Amino acid sequence: MRFFSTGLFRGLIAQIIGTFAGMALVMAVRVLMGLPISSADAATQQHITEVHVVGGVIIGAIAFLVGVGALNEWLGWARGKPINENIDPDPAKPNWMRYFDVDFDHKVIGIQYGVTSILLLGFGGIMALLFRVELAQSGITFLNSDIFETILGYSSEHLFNTLMSLHGIVMIGAILLGVGALSNYLVPMMIGANDMAFPRLNSFAFWINVPGAIILISSMFFGGFDTGWVGYPPLSVRAPLGMQMFLIGVYLIGLSSISGAINVIVTVFTMRAKGMTMFRMPIFVWAALATAIIQFTATQMIGLSFQLVMLERLFGMAFFDATRGGDPILYQHLFWFYSHPAVYVFILPGLGIISEILPVFSRKPLFGYKAVAMSSLGIALIGFFVWAHHMFASGMSPYLRVPFMYATLLVAVPTGVKFFSWVATLWEGKLEFPTPMLFALGSVVIFLLGGVTGPPLGTIATDLHLHDTYFVVGHFHDTMFGGYVFPFFAALYYWFPKLTGRMYSEKLGKLHFWLMWVGFMILSNGMLLVGLLGMRRRIADYDPALGFDTTQMIMTIAGFAIFFSVVIGLYNLINSARRGAEAKGNVWNSRSPEWHIASPPPLHNYPQPFEVVGEPYDYGLADSPYVNMSPAPAAGHAPAAAESKE
Repeated sequence: MRFFSTGLFRGLIAQIIGTFAGMALVMAVRVLMGLPISSADAATQQHITEVHVVGGVIIGAIAFLVGVGALNEWLGWARGKPINENIDPDPAKPNWMRYFDVDFDHKVIGIQYGVTSILLLGFGGIMALLFRVELAQSGITFLNSDIFETILGYSSEHLFNTLMSLHGIVMIGAILLGVGALSNYLVPMMIGANDMAFPRLNSFAFWINVPGAIILISSMFFGGFDTGWVGYPPLSVRAPLGMQMFLIGVYLIGLSSISGAINVIVTVFTMRAKGMTMFRMPIFVWAALATAIIQFTATQMIGLSFQLVMLERLFGMAFFDATRGGDPILYQHLFWFYSHPAVYVFILPGLGIISEILPVFSRKPLFGYKAVAMSSLGIALIGFFVWAHHMFASGMSPYLRVPFMYATLLVAVPTGVKFFSWVATLWEGKLEFPTPMLFALGSVVIFLLGGVTGPPLGTIATDLHLHDTYFVVGHFHDTMFGGYVFPFFAALYYWFPKLTGRMYSEKLGKLHFWLMWVGFMILSNGMLLVGLLGMRRRIADYDPALGFDTTQMIMTIAGFAIFFSVVIGLYNLINSARRGAEAKGNVWNSRSPEWHIASPPPLHNYPQPFEVVGEPYDYGLADSPYVNMSPAPAAGHAPAAAESKE
C-alpha cells in the first residue's frame, strides 16, 4: 500500500522507536551519573519509571518530526546544504498522498488541520457520551463495570474523572486545531496571497500536533489523571503518570499554536493584495489577526505553568508546594493568564465567520465594518485583564477581586458591538436561509446565551455561589458552541463548494443543524438549571433526593442527539465531496476574492495579482466592485473591475 511510504507512517514508526530509544538513553545517563534505574520501594520505582517514560516520550516526539520530514529542510540547511526554493508537490505522487506527507501548500495544511481537529472532536465527544451515560442516573451504574477495570485498571470514580478531564482538554486541543484550519485555508486567499509567509514553519506547526495529540490521548493508558482539564496542583503533582502525558501533549500543541500565530501575523501585515488597506480586509482576517496576537503573546504562560509542574514531579522542585515555600495560587495565575484569553482564541475566528456569512445571505453591507474590525482587537486586549475572575473563590488577595470584576464586565462592550452589527445587518435584508446561514444564526442565539450567563460568573457576589457548579459548565458550553462549534460548521458548509468543487445536500445539512441546535439547547439549559439548583461539576454521582435524575436523563439523550447530528453532517460532507453536484462559479454570489477563482482553488491561488478597488461588504449597492481580478491592462486600456452581482 502507498500509505506505508507516506511521511505520516514513517513518523509514527520513528516515534515508537524514538520513545524506546529515549527511555534507554535516559537509563544510560542515570547509570553514568550513579543514579538507580530500579528500586524495591514502590514509590521510588514509580518515580524512576516516570523519569524514564517522560524522557522517552519527549525524544519520541522529536523523532516523529524527523521521521515525517518536517525538519528535513532545516537540518539540511544546518549541514550546509542549499535551501530548495521549489516547494511545489512532487507530481509523481498521487494527490491524496499530499495530505499524509509534509506539504507546504497552505490549503493542504488547512485541510490537515481540519481533519485532525474533527478526529479529536469525535474522540472528545465520545469521552463526553461515556461519562454522560453515567450521569443519566444517580449512583455509579454504567462505569461500575469489570470490563473497564480489567482493560484500564481504573476504579469507577477514577475512570469518570479521567474521561471528564480528557474530554475537556482534548476538545480544547481540537478547537485550537480547528482555528488553525480556518486561518490557514482562508487568510492567504482572502488577502490575495498565494501562500503563508513561512511555508516550512507552517508545515512544522501542523505536524507537531500529531505527536502531541497521540501523547495526550495515551494518558488513558498511563493511569489517566483526575485533575480536570485545568491540572491544578497539588492534585496534578500527585496524579498518576498519565498527568505527564497530559502536560507534554498540551505543551506540544501550544508550541504549534505559537508557530502558527507568527505565520498569520506576518502574512497579514506583509502579503496583502494591492489596494487592500487594513480597513479593506475581510472581517475574518481581522479576527484571525487578533487571535494570532493572543496566541503569540499568551501561550507561553500555559507552557510555563505545565513545565513547572513537570519539573516539580520529576526533580522535586517546590514551585507549588506550600509546605516547602511554594504557592499553588501562582499556578492558577500563570494558567489563567493564558487560558482565559484562550477562550477568545476559540471564539474570535467564529465571530469572524458569522460576520462574513450574514452580509452574503442578507444582501446588505456589514453594519459598522470598522467598529466590528476594531472590536476583535478590543476583545483580545481586554481579555488579558480578566483572568482572575476564575479565582474569586481561590483564596487570592481580596482587594484584587473588584478590578478583575470590572474588567470582566468591560469585555461585554466590544462583544456587544458585534451583536449590534449582526442585528443591524439582518434588519430589512433580503434574507436567505441555506445551511451556512442557519448555523450562523444559531451561533448568534447560543453565543448570546453564553453572554448573558457570563456576568453572574464575573460578579463576585454571585460567582462565590455559582463557582464550580454546573452553571459554569452550561455557560462555558454556550460560549464554545456559539463562538466556535456552530460557526465552524457554518464555515465548513459555506466554503465546502470552494474546497471540493461540489455542493453538499441541503436537506442533510438542515437536518444536521436542527438536530444539533435543539439537542444543544436542551443540554446547555439543563446544565444551567441543575447548576442553579446546586449540582457540583466534576462529580461522578449525586444524591437521588435532589431530584436531578429526570433532568440528567434528558440531558444525556440531548447529548446523543448532538452526536448523531454531527455524524449526519460528516456523512453529508464526505459523500458530497465524492458525488455532489458540481459547484459552478461563485455559488454564493460573494464579493470575497477567493470566490472569483476556480473551485477547488489551483495550486497557486491567483494566476496574476489582483487589485482591491472598493469596500468588501457593499452588498446591494450598484456599481460597487471590491476587486479587479483582470490582468494588468495594456497601454491605453482601462482596467475592467469585477462586478458585484446583486
